[in-house]
Amino acid sequence: MRPVIVSGIFKTGIEDYDKVLAIGDLKLIQRLNDWRENQIGGYEVFIRDYRKMDTVNSLIFNQLPSVWGSRTIQEIYPNIFDWLNLQDITIIIVLIIMIIVATLNLVTCLIILVLERTRMIGILKAIGSPNTSIQKIFLYQGSYITLFGMVFGNGFGLLICWLQQRYGFITLPEDAYFISKAVVKLEWWHILLVNGGTFLICFLVLMIPTIVIRRMQPPRAIQFG
Repeated sequence: MRPVIVSGIFKTGIEDYDKVLAIGDLKLIQRLNDWRENQIGGYEVFIRDYRKMDTVNSLIFNQLPSVWGSRTIQEIYPNIFDWLNLQDITIIIVLIIMIIVATLNLVTCLIILVLERTRMIGILKAIGSPNTSIQKIFLYQGSYITLFGMVFGNGFGLLICWLQQRYGFITLPEDAYFISKAVVKLEWWHILLVNGGTFLICFLVLMIPTIVIRRMQPPRAIQFG
């Protein structure tokens, strides 16, 4: 028996680590295993881009003696990486659903605007306004609604992210998510890309309701309602 002192307990939230890993004195491990001072159990190699770990692992393995081995962290803890891949798929699904809902709401809103202004459209056509000019009116109106919604949504979303970073009020079950609270990391190019893509998609979708304007006949449109 060898007396040891427990200086502290760490908690990563990942049960596979917390149950089997301990940080201790290397010399104690060498004495327990009857190792010499120049013997260790293994090295850990950290790389900046995790996507290159298979390539780096192959290069290291080829340089090692035949009795030694090399494994990636994905091979040691595959369940963690399966969970991360599942989260990536979930994010894509959520973004697709959000885009579909947003575009449907925008199209519905613009169709209502067109129907409410049917008589105005008929009068404009009767006095000689081309279809493209009338379409531009509703495209501008739809773009204004889109931009207003994006500004309001970004402000509200960034406020929630800031509050989460500061106070961490959104908690998660550690046994399912490996972390105790939702972690927020803002990447401005992500925000710009999402906003730019959202506006482009919405603007293209706005072209659909304006097609109704081309098919309106001035006499019927003036008598509408």
